[in-house]
Amino acid sequence: MISYKPLFRLLLEKDMTKTQLREAVGFSTVTLAKISKNEYISLEIIEKICKHLNCRIEDVIEIN
Repeated sequence: MISYKPLFRLLLEKDMTKTQLREAVGFSTVTLAKISKNEYISLEIIEKICKHLNCRIEDVIEIN
């Protein structure tokens, strides 16, 4: 199962909300809902998140 817990922790560290991330990266509210439910999103979106937050993929997702 995929989890976005690393992303949520990173956002807390950066004092950023999920909505602020969505607006900055430019993905849809549907994608944001999928992230909140630990559902799959495209690798393209994960790449954009990594570039925006200047982090690695492990800082965004983990597999349990």
